[in-house]
Amino acid sequence: MMKEKNTQPPSNLEERAFSFQVINRCNCCQREILELNDGGQVALDWLEDGCPANAPIVIILPGLTGDSQSQYVRCLSLSANRMKLRTVVFNYRGLGGMSLKTPRTYNAANFEDLSEVVRHVKSLHPGIPVAATGISMGGLVLGNYLASQKMAAQKTLVAAMVISTPWNAFKAMDSLEKPVLNLLLNRYLTSGFFSFINRVKSSNMLQGPWTMEDLLKCKTVREFDSSYTAKQFGYKDVNDYYADASIHEKLHKIEVPILCLSARDDPFQPYEGNCSVCLEN
Repeated sequence: MMKEKNTQPPSNLEERAFSFQVINRCNCCQREILELNDGGQVALDWLEDGCPANAPIVIILPGLTGDSQSQYVRCLSLSANRMKLRTVVFNYRGLGGMSLKTPRTYNAANFEDLSEVVRHVKSLHPGIPVAATGISMGGLVLGNYLASQKMAAQKTLVAAMVISTPWNAFKAMDSLEKPVLNLLLNRYLTSGFFSFINRVKSSNMLQGPWTMEDLLKCKTVREFDSSYTAKQFGYKDVNDYYADASIHEKLHKIEVPILCLSARDDPFQPYEGNCSVCLEN
């Protein structure tokens, strides 16, 4: 597939301020549009500046409503680039400036799109080591892929890393609903959902067993997942979705070497909510 220059501007003032000193270093970022099996599209943003042709590749999965222009993703990409590692950011459906081509969006438990991205990257670069890194919700997507696709993952990825991942979605939501700072963060994240819905609804592809009126009443991530995510993806309820998305009891199924990084005071995942294997090590 053809790659084109990624000239998409940063999405908010904070990221523009950050971009002041690094935007020129990212002008070689190439965007690739990947057509998915069901007719959907995702954007893959490559950073290969100064890297040898045989340099290892790291697939980066952003957090909840993040994309390649998010500050933490740019920092990670640039850090890897300084180490002569090629990176490709997997922007989820409807993110990274892309419009929806199908009614389907994304969630923390669904890894079908990631499976296609991994196979595509590997087919473009046979013989080159490929690893993956997931941040926050991206860590859940990656963790569920690794745990469910053990053999396929072993054949395509040499290593993985998850950062600030809410291993236990129930504990994570409980933590995010504690006043005052955690709850403020929760509401900020929920506003990101509204921005996403407003951005993609003009495509007329966004449809499902929910109403905009119900979504606009949501004040927390759990309420949004209950009103939208669980219904959109056919779960019985939000608890059914969180049980499927959580990976704290799936780590033993992962065969690919994986590094797990979490802060002890991470509001997304309190220490007591981490998987038992992580606590033991």
